[in-house]
This record gives sequence, C-alpha cells and structure tokens, in this order.
Amino acid sequence: MPHKAEQSAYIESSEKQMELYRRTLIIVVISQIFGGAGLAAGITVGALLAQEMLGSNSFAGVPVALFTLGSAGSAFIVGRISQRFGRRIGLAGGFLAGALGAAGVVIAAITSHVYLLFASLLIYGAGTATNLQARYAGTDLAGSTQRATAVSIAMVATTLGAVAGPNLVNVMGDFAEAIGIPSLAGPFILASFAYFLAGLILLFFLRPDPLFVARAITSERVEANQIKEKALEKTNSKGIAVGFTVMVLSQFVMVAIMTMTPVHMENHGHDLSRVGLVIGIHVGAMYLPSLITGILVDKFGRGTMAVASGITLLFAGALPAIAPSDSLVTLIFSLALLGLGWNFGLISGTALIVDATSLATRAKTQGAVDVFIALSGALGGGISGIIAAQTSYTTLSIAGGMISLLIIPMVVWSRSSLKSVAGS
Repeated sequence: MPHKAEQSAYIESSEKQMELYRRTLIIVVISQIFGGAGLAAGITVGALLAQEMLGSNSFAGVPVALFTLGSAGSAFIVGRISQRFGRRIGLAGGFLAGALGAAGVVIAAITSHVYLLFASLLIYGAGTATNLQARYAGTDLAGSTQRATAVSIAMVATTLGAVAGPNLVNVMGDFAEAIGIPSLAGPFILASFAYFLAGLILLFFLRPDPLFVARAITSERVEANQIKEKALEKTNSKGIAVGFTVMVLSQFVMVAIMTMTPVHMENHGHDLSRVGLVIGIHVGAMYLPSLITGILVDKFGRGTMAVASGITLLFAGALPAIAPSDSLVTLIFSLALLGLGWNFGLISGTALIVDATSLATRAKTQGAVDVFIALSGALGGGISGIIAAQTSYTTLSIAGGMISLLIIPMVVWSRSSLKSVAGS
C-alpha cells in the first residue's frame, strides 16, 4: 500500500489523478500484450494436445475445461489478494503462476505424463483469470462515463498478443521440434515466457496501486462531506445479477463452440496453419473491437450492448448449419462473430459490475464473479467434446446460439434498473 504522503499528492490534485489513470492504463496495456500471447496457446492447441496424448476426440474438451477450472479458482484468489494487497500484487502473482503452469504443460508433453498435463493446465488457468481481471485495474480511477472505455483499452492491448499467438503455432512448433520437444508443446513455451514478462511488468511498474489510491480519494471525499459515507458500501444487487448473467452465458457459449473448432477442422482435413488462422481471427474478434465496444457501451447503455451480444452469438451458432461443414470461409465468419458476441457481453457485463459495486468490496466481488465466468467456460469446454462426439459440431453450434438468447429476457426484466445504474 502506498505511503500516505504519496497518496496525498493524488488526493489533492485532479491533474495527478488523471495522470495516474493514464499511467495505469499504459502499464496494463503493456502487460496485456504479453498476457494475450500467453492465453492463446491453450485455445489453439490445448484440445489437439489432449487428443494426441489421450487418443480420443471425446476428451478433446478436457484441456479447456481444466485451464478454465483453474481460472475459476485463480479468479477467486486473485480477487481476494487484490482486495487486500492491491492490484499490483494480485495481478502479478496470477501471471507468474500462469507462467509456471505453461512450463509444466511443456514438461508433461515431453514426458507423456497425462496427470502432470492436467495439473499444469489447472495452474496455467491462473494466467487466463489474471488476463480477465487486469481489465478492472483501469476502472479504479475512471469516472462512470469512462469505465467501459477503460475496460476496452485493456482488451484491445490483449489483441496484439492474442492474435500473434495462434499465428505463431507453426513457428513455435518447429522451434520445439528443433530442441527435441513435441511440436504441440511449442505454443506453451511462448505462453510461459509471455506470462512471466506480464507478471514482472505489473510487479515493478504498477505503482502506486490504483485501487489503494481510489480508496484514499473516496475516503477523503467522505471526510470532506462531498459524498455520503454510504457510498463506500452501496451496491446494486440487480446490476450485479445482470452483469453476472451476461458474462457467464457469453463465456459458456463462446468456450463451448471455440473448443471443438480445431478438432472439427482437423477432422475435415484442415492443417494446423488454417486452424491457427481461424483461431487467430476469432481471438482478434474477441479483443480488437473493444475500443469501439467500450465507447458504444458508455454511450448507448450496458443493456443495449448486452442484447447485441446475445443476437451476435445466435448468428455465430447458426452459420455452420447453413453452409458446408468443411467451408473455411464459414468457419472464419462464425468464429469471428463468436468472438465479437463475447466481446459485447464481457465489456457490457464488466461495466455493469463496476457500476454496481463499491470500492470497499469491488475487487473481491469482481473476483467472485470471474469465478463463475470461468466455471461456465469450464462447463462449456468440458461438455463440448461429448456433445460434438455424440451429435455433431453443427448441433453444438446451434445449441450454443440458442442458449445465448437467454441474455435478452434477463436484460428486459431489469431494464429500469439498468437505466438508473448506467446513468449513475
């Protein structure tokens, strides 16, 4: 926690506050570039690595389920640590744990040790959780009309690494083979290095901690009677419920369809470079539109963009049903829409959670919500292989699209609350 003298400089100067807000965003952006590269490995080759080591398509969803389950536990821990020790310690620790997990996956691939693979994927999930929670760091010092934009800036930065990662699959695979490591473990070498750098950047440069400074500013305003003391404890349970639902459903649908896409493509004769292309476009669509999405969420409201998320995910799920199953173009458009729908849901849902929570409990609540987001992804990834094996990839996609429509009645039910929250 920063010294009181250091906090005082920011409490007394709005210019200093804006300077710290911008500096925080810059540090988060730099760390997210590396963090994005780290998360792409599991998305791109995790299912293929499991298929190779376990010899069955039915278990192809296990890696995504495991590192998403690990993400759930890590989200809770990172949230609690951030609440007590600040964003810097919580986020840096999460990325460093993710680096350790990625290194474990490489060792498991070398030794063909399935149980080590499973354990390492759980730990690797810490990087995924931290990547998501880093989006909150920029909102601590943001005003109510800047929050979605602050989230979006962090997510745009993730794009650079997240798009590069899948498209380096062949390069890292060749590198891995050159040093005697299975090619599918290559992207995890990149992941370990990238997460490690992201952690160090936050550990050394995210000073002073934005969460602690934001609390100090709020406390000072209470003492000066500029705001009521109840503002420190005020929460909006309906806003939290809506944000929670939007993010959980969009995460479930996205992970379920995304997980089986590499396996579906391989079964239809597409090589690893095409898999990398499709997943790269998908991950790009998850993060690249963020800056525009953030502006739209702040301008048109959280509920409007949440509904847009459900509709976009529906179209993403429907596309494979109306085109040849081996069509590369169809898969590119479907996965791009899948990423875009997730993007709409995550940014609108995140803004709702920030709006509805107080600084006194914000980091803890954000961590708890991210636990369920991760669990929904774990469930989606875990059952996707079973559904696709028992029915088809097309059936899986259509079912996912239909599930995403549940977002709409939730938003309609709470419309009056959303208007008041968005305007606060």
